[in-house]
Amino acid sequence: METTTPTSSQPMLQPDGTEVQAFGTVRLFPIGLSHATRAYSCQRLNRLLADTQVLYSLYKKHHWTVRGATFYQLHQLFDKHAGEQLALVDALAERIQSLGGVAVGDPRHIAEITSIPRPPDGTEEVPAMLSRMLRAHESILIDGRAAAVRAADMGDDGTNDLLVSQVVRTGEAHVWFLAEHLVNTPLPRPVP
Repeated sequence: METTTPTSSQPMLQPDGTEVQAFGTVRLFPIGLSHATRAYSCQRLNRLLADTQVLYSLYKKHHWTVRGATFYQLHQLFDKHAGEQLALVDALAERIQSLGGVAVGDPRHIAEITSIPRPPDGTEEVPAMLSRMLRAHESILIDGRAAAVRAADMGDDGTNDLLVSQVVRTGEAHVWFLAEHLVNTPLPRPVP
């Protein structure tokens, strides 16, 4: 005789689960890369993931708090860049998972791993906002390029491709757009 569980509209909440894979470990995935290569790539990618999540948050913070004559342009630009950084967050996390690792996702853990300095809690002047984001981008670009070279040397072409074609190229474009807002050029004057 078959027994069935009675149906109910009550959610069946579970107690806290058992951790099935510790952060920093790498499962065996049959993708043709050694454990050492995958462990290295996951470690470097997690640091870049943490920094990219912090940069995303900086973009959103500055999107909400920007002020002044260029408010509208920067408000729009910061939101556009935040969306592009969020896409990088997803790509980095999925690469870590595809290598058999565990992607950093908890904001408290991210704060422990990131190399990006914490901004003030309040609102900064626009040049300080831009400079802060430029320094964060530069840190990610330096780390991303170094990790890409090492991943290529270890035969991890997928990680190298992600870092070069997405992280580095997106970061360089964002730096260009941000840096141009710090150039001191006079406003055009009407010809009499």
